Amino acid sequence: MERKKPWRFCGRDVTSEELELIVEIVRDCAGLSPTELGYTICELLGWRRPTGLLKGHECRQFLEELEAAELVNLRGRRVTSPTPKQRPKPPPKPTEPLPDPVSGTLRDLGPVALKLLETGEDRRQWRDWVGQHHYLGCTVPFGAYLRYFATVTYPQLRRVGCIQVSSPAWRMAPRDRWIGWDEEQRVRGLQRIVQNSRFLLMPWVKIPHLASATLAQLARQIADDWEAHYAVRPVLLETLVDPSRFRGTCYRAANWIVLGQTTGRGRMDREHLRHGASIKEILVYPLCRKAREKLLES
Repeated sequence: MERKKPWRFCGRDVTSEELELIVEIVRDCAGLSPTELGYTICELLGWRRPTGLLKGHECRQFLEELEAAELVNLRGRRVTSPTPKQRPKPPPKPTEPLPDPVSGTLRDLGPVALKLLETGEDRRQWRDWVGQHHYLGCTVPFGAYLRYFATVTYPQLRRVGCIQVSSPAWRMAPRDRWIGWDEEQRVRGLQRIVQNSRFLLMPWVKIPHLASATLAQLARQIADDWEAHYAVRPVLLETLVDPSRFRGTCYRAANWIVLGQTTGRGRMDREHLRHGASIKEILVYPLCRKAREKLLES
């Protein structure tokens, strides 16, 4: 099990003892699916969120990394719990008619509000819209996340967009330089950053300045909502914009700060095989005064 670089889980080194225990659990618990293995391992090693919930989703992805390195064998377990990339595509649904167009000004239709998903129908509608109309589609994000509908309220409540906020990128050199933290500070402080990982305004909605108004509402609301769900109060929002597709005008209009670009590797490319493959522009928005100082003190 020797490796030049230590294995890492959610920003922390995995010790050799922990790794040996993980390998033994996977070997001895042949009847468990990868998801069940992830939660079992988290229970034994105490890998929990600040709320006390187990980091089962992240652990399952960590197991897939170990499998790619031939340290564990998950074959034969995926039927009960396939990963998103391995799920068979469902049969195409009948095309639903588009909702009636929504047009006008924010003065006439506002204010903009963000509503957390509450029901199974809310979640189905959100997944359908993002899956159909966002260029990245709808996938389960890494780690913790919250999802919203953006709405306008006059003359009646109407859904005009979809927002997702999730756990931040582990490392991004421009962001980390801007904060000025060392490795230990980064590991401690990452949980106080959240990423706007999906932002979609529906194609049938034509309201000038809606995007920047929605982002402004997100900045006002996300710290309270995230703390209520995960017992951690974030102090910084981040996002990634694909410059080959978008200029990020609405983020700039909402006073987000441009920090630079990613290397294009992606979260899971630990061997630097995809360097430059998908470069994104990095923008951040402080949620409070002295956000950088608070991240350094975390």
